[in-house]
This record gives sequence, structure tokens and C-alpha cells, in this order.
Amino acid sequence: MASFQITLKDRTTELIDGADAYQQEGQMTTFFKLGERRHIVDTWSTRVASFRTSEILAIRRVEIARVPTPALECGILEPCP
Repeated sequence: MASFQITLKDRTTELIDGADAYQQEGQMTTFFKLGERRHIVDTWSTRVASFRTSEILAIRRVEIARVPTPALECGILEPCP
């Protein structure tokens, strides 16, 4: 799953984690998590975040390295301590 970094007019940045796509909806730019095995924004998509389009200077797709959390793996591959 991808993430997007947006730069706003005031030069602040926001990271939208867990979004697969974005599209303009009227005056807003909305970021979506796509439905399972879907490749387009449709009725199965979930809105993650929206920003006023006129406030956005740049949108960049970023891949965030996912580091496994030991607590999540505990008990799956080996017994918990």
C-alpha cells in the first residue's frame, strides 16, 4: 500500500498513509484506499483524507518501508517470551 506526501500553500507537509489513489472531487482532492483486488476508485473505495485543492502545491507518492513489529509477530512464528 502506498502513501502520499502533500505540500500545502503554507509550506507544511502532510503524509497520507494507507491511500492507494487520489482524485479531485469538486473543490476537494480526496485520497482513497481501494477495494480488495481493485485498481480504480469506485464504490468499494474508502475515503482516507480530503484537502481543499486550491491549498495543495504538490502531491508525491512515497513508499514507506514497513518494519515488522515484534509484538505483531509474537506467537506466529515462535512462542511469545
